[in-house]
Amino acid sequence: MPKPLILGYLGVLLFMIGDGVESGFIAPYMADHGAATDVRAGYVITVYGIAVMLASWFSGALCQVWGPRRVMWTGLVIWAVFDAAYLLFALGTENYPLMLVFYGIRGFGYPLFAFGFLVWITNTAPKARLGTAVGWFYFAFTGGLPTLGSLWSSLTIPSFGRMGTLWSALVLILIGGAIALVGARRRPGGDRMAPPEVTTGESLLNSVSIIWTHPRVLVGCLVRIINTAPEFGMLVYLPRIFSDDVGFGEDKWLQLLAIIYGTNIFFNLIFGVLSDRIGWRTTIAGFGALGCAISVTTLYFVPTWLGPDYYWVAVLAGMFYGATLAGFVPISALIPSMAPENKGGSMALLNLGAGGAAFVGPAVASLFLPLVGAGGVTLIFLALYLVALVLTLTLKLPEERDGEPSAPSTTDDGQTPRTDTASTTSPTTSSPATSA
Repeated sequence: MPKPLILGYLGVLLFMIGDGVESGFIAPYMADHGAATDVRAGYVITVYGIAVMLASWFSGALCQVWGPRRVMWTGLVIWAVFDAAYLLFALGTENYPLMLVFYGIRGFGYPLFAFGFLVWITNTAPKARLGTAVGWFYFAFTGGLPTLGSLWSSLTIPSFGRMGTLWSALVLILIGGAIALVGARRRPGGDRMAPPEVTTGESLLNSVSIIWTHPRVLVGCLVRIINTAPEFGMLVYLPRIFSDDVGFGEDKWLQLLAIIYGTNIFFNLIFGVLSDRIGWRTTIAGFGALGCAISVTTLYFVPTWLGPDYYWVAVLAGMFYGATLAGFVPISALIPSMAPENKGGSMALLNLGAGGAAFVGPAVASLFLPLVGAGGVTLIFLALYLVALVLTLTLKLPEERDGEPSAPSTTDDGQTPRTDTASTTSPTTSSPATSA
């Protein structure tokens, strides 16, 4: 962990706890308070996902010309203002059109804040330890969304109700934002990264032009979408199925969700460190894509088959999915290193993939749930992870594509491994990488 940014990591954790408070119950709650059906509630979440996708892309390009610090402030303000509007004028009055508007616009908030900080990290951490630094970021990110956020909900709903719990989320957001931004206000890496002559439009253009100058980065974007699309998609239909159909009840479902992503946050660290040893691509393909293909089907089919008396089996299946989901963590180190001369553009495209998952997952669930049911949607997610496995094998660093032999000190992914020698640095360290 980059020590100067410790308060930033803490602030992101609290911010994402606030963002994740609603994740385990918001879809059925909207369906019962204005959206009318789970599918219509899924449409609201899909609109939110579109905003998340766009903001994730913008976060990379804007960090180049505004600096991560200013991008994070922008995200914090957007989230706070439009969340209050959503609670007061949309959900509070059961107004479905305003749900689409306010909840959707609020979606621009967390990617600007969280991914802005991720850029800050990768602008500070040395390349030889980038996988570990990114692992710490996802420890904080998924520690909040949805891990501790779901746990917070399971504790506060009995006392304050769902609406009171949603208001408490706003308080957590403001506290986390203040800690991250005030605590890191004088730390290096938070200011403008691009040369003075680069405009905002040019930065956005660079984030698009990389599609044809480095097509493998686009492939990495697709892998990043598949990474968490099922996670967001299952949050559309699993709350109702596990709570009502399987019979766990809302409390146990929220606790299960916290266990899933509690496991995930620790494996984010494990796979971040491991990837610096065995290679980024190897970790993504083997533990991430293949592992998730198995675990995502286990998570749905085993608990629904066994029923409510085997909650402990559901816990084990959830822990399995949470662990394998972390296998994708090194993609935030691999993809920017594939385009060393345009890391800002690769970072923007990878962020687009991260945000795109919040759109693609709910969209797949909303579109196919009426057609093939929850089991069919889960099988679609299985197929997507297998596609990610194939795509990951094409993600090669420049020296591998050019046919140049790797340096003796690098792994098969071109990453300098950890050693027992103090202060070892990578002989190929370049300008700070950026990632999603």
